[in-house]
Amino acid sequence: MSYPTPWQGQGPQQPWQGHGGASMLAATADRERTVDVLRAGFAEGRLREDELEKRVARAYDARTVGELMLLVADLPQGPQTAVVQVPPPGFRPVPPTFLPAPLPPTNGKAVGALVCGLLIVPTLGLTGIPAVILGHTARAEIRRSDEVGDGLALTGLVLGWLAVSAWSLFLMLLVVAGASSA
Repeated sequence: MSYPTPWQGQGPQQPWQGHGGASMLAATADRERTVDVLRAGFAEGRLREDELEKRVARAYDARTVGELMLLVADLPQGPQTAVVQVPPPGFRPVPPTFLPAPLPPTNGKAVGALVCGLLIVPTLGLTGIPAVILGHTARAEIRRSDEVGDGLALTGLVLGWLAVSAWSLFLMLLVVAGASSA
């Protein structure tokens, strides 16, 4: 006894029949994708040759997407690959609540403080004072805003204060040496 299969157009009404996507008219590309799925099923040994020929003929005669879905519903690739589903406008696969939080911006003055602090060696400490000023300003701005970069500002501050201290020590030694020679 042969049981009627949905792709033969017999049997019970399927859940997707009569719904919006299934009653949509099929395009040539939809038919070609369905035939590709059917041929893949035949290549895997899931369909006999006569069954493949019947289904391919029905695919090319199909008017709606629902008819194409019936032809591949019992194959592993199923209707998902046979029909391209276009998401509605505004569709987001993941709710914004579950998306990672955007990274806060880095404070530009903190970056400037770090750069000035790193340039104290090639400039013989002349960028130490700008590093200190930018570092203190950046840390104050970071406390008031949601920016990041406190570590950058602190590094620039430390390097800047080291340069200022070195210059202060050098100038103090010059004054002492000048006073002792006079």
